[in-house]
Amino acid sequence: MNVQNTPDTFTLQRRRAGGGTPKLSDWGWKDETGRLTDVLLGSPASLRHLATSSLSRKYLRDSPCNIQIAQAQHAELVAAYEHFGVNIHWAGPEPELPMQVYTRDSSFMTPYGAVITAMANWWRRGENYAAIRNYERLGIPIYDMVTAGTFEGGDFNVLEEGVLLLGCGGERTQEEGADQVADWFEAEGWEVRRAFFDPYYVHIDLMVVPVAERLTAVCLDCTEPGIVEWLKAKGHQIIDVPFRDTMDLGCNFMSLGGDRVILPSHSQDLAGKLKARGFEVAEVDMSEISKTGGGIHCMAQALRRET
Repeated sequence: MNVQNTPDTFTLQRRRAGGGTPKLSDWGWKDETGRLTDVLLGSPASLRHLATSSLSRKYLRDSPCNIQIAQAQHAELVAAYEHFGVNIHWAGPEPELPMQVYTRDSSFMTPYGAVITAMANWWRRGENYAAIRNYERLGIPIYDMVTAGTFEGGDFNVLEEGVLLLGCGGERTQEEGADQVADWFEAEGWEVRRAFFDPYYVHIDLMVVPVAERLTAVCLDCTEPGIVEWLKAKGHQIIDVPFRDTMDLGCNFMSLGGDRVILPSHSQDLAGKLKARGFEVAEVDMSEISKTGGGIHCMAQALRRET
């Protein structure tokens, strides 16, 4: 007797060739600014400071990460999610995966299921396999897996429902990987735009991050002007984040929906602008843990948002 799978039954490839993949009935979201209910975080228990980017290499030379302080800072980040009533699901710790705290890199969530990425650094590729096990445990099906070049989750940026900005710095995400992901979502009927940038920014979510519906934080000093004009033409209001702040990951924050955000405490310019708009802002010190190469947005995978 054949049993038909329900939409959320775990599978390793849920994507329908040519588009028309049904949206999940339980997990997922329509955009990245709805009210966050469930998040996947990675344990920092096995964290090490490795040369994963120009940023992390700089700190390795000048001021290596104090791992104990970094772990304490991550505990404060967890407390912020708990304060806002977000359900936390955990990845790891696995001693062979010292960067597993950055759950945004090894996969990304979509309305159709999770996508397993293809990591650029060889010592991080095991995170992709661990991510598959995490989604199987949670009962979240896999939409598909990137196979054409490298692609990392920080370069998958949903600006509004059905509108996708893909980052491509060439070092962590290659154009071939971005093209494959673009083809999938264009087949689903999405509008997709690619953003090319210098690799010192690592991922697009260090310079462009959605805050709320049609409200987007952008570093105007380094974001391609055509992208900014594209956003404005769609009715997005832009909150400018200073270049110096973005270099310290000040634009790498997490929107919780409902006019609430978690952002790094040193990003005072952005915090002030959001508070002036009536946002509730949880400021968390990320100064030590971010030396290892990522920020608050990099450390979280949104699994479910209310629509």
